[in-house]
Amino acid sequence: MKTRLPNFVLISLCFFGDLAVSAQTPASLKIDLPGRLTITGEPGAVYSIEYVTDLSKTNAWRCLDFLQLPSRTHTWVDLSSSNASRRFYRAVRQARPEMIFIPPGAYQMGSPANEVGRAEDEGPQTAVTLSKGFYMAKYKVTQQDYQWVIGTYPSVFTGDVKRPVETVDWQDAANYSAQLTKRERAARVIPQNCVYRLPTEAEWEYACRASTTTRFSYGDDLDYKMLANYAWYEDNSSHTTHAVGEKLPNPWGLYDMHGGLWEWCQDWYGPYPGGSAVDPQGPATGSYRVYRGGSWGCEPPQCRSATRGYNPEGETGYVGFRVVLAIGQP
Repeated sequence: MKTRLPNFVLISLCFFGDLAVSAQTPASLKIDLPGRLTITGEPGAVYSIEYVTDLSKTNAWRCLDFLQLPSRTHTWVDLSSSNASRRFYRAVRQARPEMIFIPPGAYQMGSPANEVGRAEDEGPQTAVTLSKGFYMAKYKVTQQDYQWVIGTYPSVFTGDVKRPVETVDWQDAANYSAQLTKRERAARVIPQNCVYRLPTEAEWEYACRASTTTRFSYGDDLDYKMLANYAWYEDNSSHTTHAVGEKLPNPWGLYDMHGGLWEWCQDWYGPYPGGSAVDPQGPATGSYRVYRGGSWGCEPPQCRSATRGYNPEGETGYVGFRVVLAIGQP
């Protein structure tokens, strides 16, 4: 993923008691009470709501929220502000063609006890709420992406740099995310408090399911007749990786969430808590990191949305990763 120039379609600056709006007017901000902003812009577009306390510090903007406007005019409240604080705000319209915005929401993590192909570690089902929206890469990190950020790529399957990078352990994936964050902060592409990182396991499954409750993001597919349209797996992969994006995406526009390569997640591998959880991050410690999604060597049931996996080393030809862009650390 290469550094992009920031797309400041809108820069509107506000602080308590006064209002200043730039000459660019696709959207605007106004304040009627401390910390309560009315944003006028394009319905469905995503804006980064940012603030500084000193306008002379041009590299100090901090992101408070990624907001997808539900209507042309929307009221948003800065719950982190106080009447005594002075904040300048701006709303920056986001243009990230290589990423998909994942809105906040709730879902059932894991699989029901009667799901065909279910494994024991997919339960108990847990009612998960994700309170903040985030961006997820459309594709797994490719060999070209990895080489651009790290300088090398360790993949077993070569010959096409658009293939996903593999033979990377969890630390390799975390380091790639950290280096990409450092680079894009320096280029002022992302705010100073935003990070590229691995998705939490809850974020990964939420994005994979894309509001579905079926075995796969495209349906139950009990006889696996449709799986080849969405995934590279044991029956059609020729036991190798393939360039990203050659199969159909899930309903939210994410490619290769089923099969291809397992994808590292942020979490330690461990049992689900059951009940309900807000922004869960998995166990505090563990022996193995979890990965999700299935690979080119998997049988069809292992490519389901709820399937989990783990590996003590991860330095194999069947594990890769994709990144998310989020506010702060998970």
